[in-house]
Amino acid sequence: MLLQLSKTIGLFVLTALAEIIGCYLPYLWLKQGRSAWLLVPAALSLAAFAWLLTLHPQATGRVYAAYGGVYVSVALLWLWAVDSVKPSTADFVGVGLCLLGMSVIMFAPRPA
Repeated sequence: MLLQLSKTIGLFVLTALAEIIGCYLPYLWLKQGRSAWLLVPAALSLAAFAWLLTLHPQATGRVYAAYGGVYVSVALLWLWAVDSVKPSTADFVGVGLCLLGMSVIMFAPRPA
C-alpha cells in the first residue's frame, strides 16, 4: 500500500509540474515579453502532462478528480518557490483538505 501511495503521489506531482510549466512558459511570453520559442518546451511539457495522466491504473475520471487535489498543492508550492509569495494559513488548510479528498478518491476501498 505504501509503494502504491508513493507511486501515485509521485506521478501526480510530476504531472502537476508538467502542467504548470506548460502553462507558465506561455505566460512568460505573453505577459513578460519573453521569446516565443518558449512555446516549444511549453507544448512538450503539456504533452508530457497528458501522457503522465494515462499512466495511472484507475479509471480516468477518478484520476482527473484526484489529480486536482495534488495540482492545488503543487501550484501553491510553485507560488512560494517561483513567485516568492508565501502561502497563508488558509492556503495550507485548503491544501490539506484537497489532499484529504484526493486520498479518499484514490485509496478508498471499492468493491471489485
